[in-house]
Amino acid sequence: MAVSGATGERPLGVDELLERVRAGYRRIGAREAYAAARTGAALLVDIRYAALRERDGLIPGALVIERNELEWRLDPQGSHRVPEATGHDLPVVVVCDEGYASSLAAASLHRLGLHRATDLVGGFQAWRAAGLPVEPVS
Repeated sequence: MAVSGATGERPLGVDELLERVRAGYRRIGAREAYAAARTGAALLVDIRYAALRERDGLIPGALVIERNELEWRLDPQGSHRVPEATGHDLPVVVVCDEGYASSLAAASLHRLGLHRATDLVGGFQAWRAAGLPVEPVS
C-alpha cells in the first residue's frame, strides 16, 4: 500500500484502503456468519466499543474484544491471547457496528497469520436488520 513521504507516492485514502484490503479475502453476510457460529465453524468476534454494545445489545455467543486489543488477544503466539486463539487456522468473523472497522481489523489479523479471518458485511447493524438473535447487555 502506498504511503506518502520520502518516496513521493500519493497518500492512500481510506476508501481505497478498504477496497484493497477487502480484495484480499471473502467477506460474509449476516446469515452465513450466523450459520458458521451456530455450527462452530467460525468464531464471531465483536469489536464494538462498550457504548454501542450497551445501546444495541450483543450477538449471543460472540466473543467481545474491543478493537484496540484485538491483535493481542487473537495472536496464537501472543502472551495475552484468549483461550479461543488456538492457532493460525482459526476461522474468525470480525463484527463492528457497520462493517468498516471490521475490514481493517480482519486485514490486520491476516498480517498476523490468521489467514481465515474475515468480517461481516454491514456489521452488527446488518445482523440486527436480518432479524438474527440479539441479547441485551446484562
